[in-house]
Amino acid sequence: MSRFRPPPLVTGISPNEGIPWTKVTIRGENLGTGTPDLIGLTICGHNCLLTAEWMSASKIVCRVGQAKNDKGDIIVTTKSGGRGTSTVSFKLLKPEKIGVLDQSAVWVDEMNYYDMRTDRNKGIPPLSLRPANPLGIEIENFEQLKMAVAHLKRQANKKSEGSLAYVKGGLSTFFEAQDALSGASNTADTLFQEVLGRKDKADSTRNALTVLQRFKFLFNLPLNIERNIQKGDYDVVINDYEKAKSLFGKTEVQVFKKYYAEVETRIEALRELLLDKLLETPSTLHDQKRYIRYLSDLRAPGDPAWQCIGAQHRWILQLMHDCREGCARDLTGTSGLHSAVSDPDSDARPPALGHLGHTASLKRGSGFQSGRGDAWRYKTPQRVAFVEKLTKLVLSQLPNFWKLWISYVNGSLFSETAEKSGHIERSKNVRQRQSDFKKMIQEVMHCLVKLIRGALLPPSAAEGGVRPGTGREVKAELSGQWLAHVIQTLRLTYESLTALEIPSDLLQTIQDLVLDLRGRCVAATLQHTAEEIKRLAEKEDWVVDSEGLTSLPCQFERRVVQSLQSLRGVLECRPGEASVFQQPKTQEEVCQLSINIMQIFICCLEQLSTKPDADVDTAHLSVDVASPDLFGSIHQELSLTPEQRLLIVLSNCCYLERHTFRNIAEHFEKHNFQGIEKITQVSMASLKDLDQRLFENYIELKADPIVGSLEPGIYAGYFDWKDCLPPTGVRNYLKEALVSIIAVHAEVFAVCKGLVPRVLSRVVEAVSEELSRLMQCVSSFSRNGALQVPGPPLCADDPVAESPGLCFGRQSWKAQPGFVLVGGSSGRRPTSFLGWAVSTVVTVPQFLSS
Repeated sequence: MSRFRPPPLVTGISPNEGIPWTKVTIRGENLGTGTPDLIGLTICGHNCLLTAEWMSASKIVCRVGQAKNDKGDIIVTTKSGGRGTSTVSFKLLKPEKIGVLDQSAVWVDEMNYYDMRTDRNKGIPPLSLRPANPLGIEIENFEQLKMAVAHLKRQANKKSEGSLAYVKGGLSTFFEAQDALSGASNTADTLFQEVLGRKDKADSTRNALTVLQRFKFLFNLPLNIERNIQKGDYDVVINDYEKAKSLFGKTEVQVFKKYYAEVETRIEALRELLLDKLLETPSTLHDQKRYIRYLSDLRAPGDPAWQCIGAQHRWILQLMHDCREGCARDLTGTSGLHSAVSDPDSDARPPALGHLGHTASLKRGSGFQSGRGDAWRYKTPQRVAFVEKLTKLVLSQLPNFWKLWISYVNGSLFSETAEKSGHIERSKNVRQRQSDFKKMIQEVMHCLVKLIRGALLPPSAAEGGVRPGTGREVKAELSGQWLAHVIQTLRLTYESLTALEIPSDLLQTIQDLVLDLRGRCVAATLQHTAEEIKRLAEKEDWVVDSEGLTSLPCQFERRVVQSLQSLRGVLECRPGEASVFQQPKTQEEVCQLSINIMQIFICCLEQLSTKPDADVDTAHLSVDVASPDLFGSIHQELSLTPEQRLLIVLSNCCYLERHTFRNIAEHFEKHNFQGIEKITQVSMASLKDLDQRLFENYIELKADPIVGSLEPGIYAGYFDWKDCLPPTGVRNYLKEALVSIIAVHAEVFAVCKGLVPRVLSRVVEAVSEELSRLMQCVSSFSRNGALQVPGPPLCADDPVAESPGLCFGRQSWKAQPGFVLVGGSSGRRPTSFLGWAVSTVVTVPQFLSS
């Protein structure tokens, strides 16, 4: 069933002018669906349907007939679309008579030639003109048709009967005509030789021009390829090559073969040019994909995409090594990869703490503030800058490298045509290349890790890696602060590479490096903390608060806590990371460094306790006590005696044992340190050992003079126990001993009240033991001497017991005003000399006033 179609529309005619019977080509739209659909065709008003030849819905070929109008439209009529319209017109030219020797720019079709002599058409083709009337009459009715049939029969009989006789009768004439024609032929050849030669030449020229016009695409293609290559229009070149290959790829014409071979030569040169551009570095991912697609469309030999991947791999490795060499060149003439200018922990760094002032304003338990805030304003160390530059380089190159591989795997690098033709082969290549590409990524990661290890870690930890200083020895190690910065940089690098969906097993070397750097950072930070702790002895200001403490324990605790807080990010485990303390070697090293920090501070205390007077900074000394100042020499002389320093250090040791070490242990546990119990035990043992030694030194300094003065005091004035006067009061040696003990009490009380019982008990014990020894050395006593000898309580029947007043040993004297004995009363003995001495010290003010 036919369907409605738009009316025909003629949009072009070629040629657009000519004489009658000119062959024209009509072009347009909706010119019919076939020959039966074409029912009408007029040019300049003349019906040309009989000569029309339908080619397609957009093309019809016909001949222009004798028309009345000189110029008119071309109207096409179809069954499906009806009568059409025309946007062009045809101009009909009048034919000119041209002789055989006349030159003409229009070739006359000799098939249609009109004989003016006989007024007959010779050699008329079926489509050129209507055939002559074979009946010889005009047919108007059926009777005339019968007459015409009879006429035809008569003509046929006449020809069959008279043909032979006609030939016999005219045989001589025939031979004469033959001779005449032969002569005429020779004469014509002579006359028309030049004309025919020009005609043959014109025919060959015309044929050559036709061939050139028809195949000018091929003949101009080599030059067009060169021009388009220079302009960079590779898509146009590839399209033209595909078209030429489809048309002339299998031609047998020598001319076409010659030109097509030239095209192949130019295309081969283009393949080499594109391959060079593809392997040229640096280049963008977009350009790489574009060149790979061009080469796949040109069916370049080999695997250009894989060659590009290999070139990019070598380029990344070369960039990394160039980065190392560049860093080495930058360091030429310097002392190493790390100088004092670039070290935030060198002497150029501002001090972490200011002067504490002339009052003990530092309170225990207050918040800690980091003193390293300004360190980052200093120049970045060369090794840290190298790591940052290296990781930035990898992050700028590796993502495109990985994306290029993904595009290679999924086939998006190739055009649709190339993908269909090479899908099977490429699938095989991908399976073979996967292991090779994995090795490439591993090599890049290994090179990155090796260079960073060589730059940051010691030779033992760097696994023999080469430092970026061309093998020069680097003495200074990076501080923990800069190592933490490097760790953060590597973590960000790992996260960026993970975001590309690179398998984690290919990035494991980075994780291992981060783990090693974290361990190294912890060790370096603790080592640096130990160095800072060593310098704390120089910062002791000897400002004592109400509890007998200086700021030194708080400074020590603050430094350690600051160090641990700076390691918070390092010790924190990110996704995929292992704990720093999972390795026994790291655990042991960190534990030993922690113990070392504690012991270094204990050594600082010991150093301060034995520091000579000339080394003590007394420009800002003050004492802040709650009780009256009974030992004002600290204020008056602005100097510390060795005994006072021992007391201050002993007071600090007690505070360390009760608070500081326990607080630090809690911070260690908070940061998941291992071996905390061992750290605490070793530190406490060292601290107690120092405390005991300092305490013994102080007791020796204070008790020995008192003990040494007892014997000379007893026997002063040639005193003899066998012959002595009755006692009338307390002898001077006892008063001197009591005053000395009171002085010790005042000195200890002024520094630290908590040390009073511990110190006084040992001093009194030493005095008691010395008195006991001296009394044991006396062979005999007189009655008056026996009254003065310290000893066990008297019996109830002892006459001395009835003596009123204070009883002391075997000596009795009247109670002095203001004395109150603890453990005894007036007329009663204390249980021992020790109890008497302690009770006496309690009443020092009353004793002095009496």
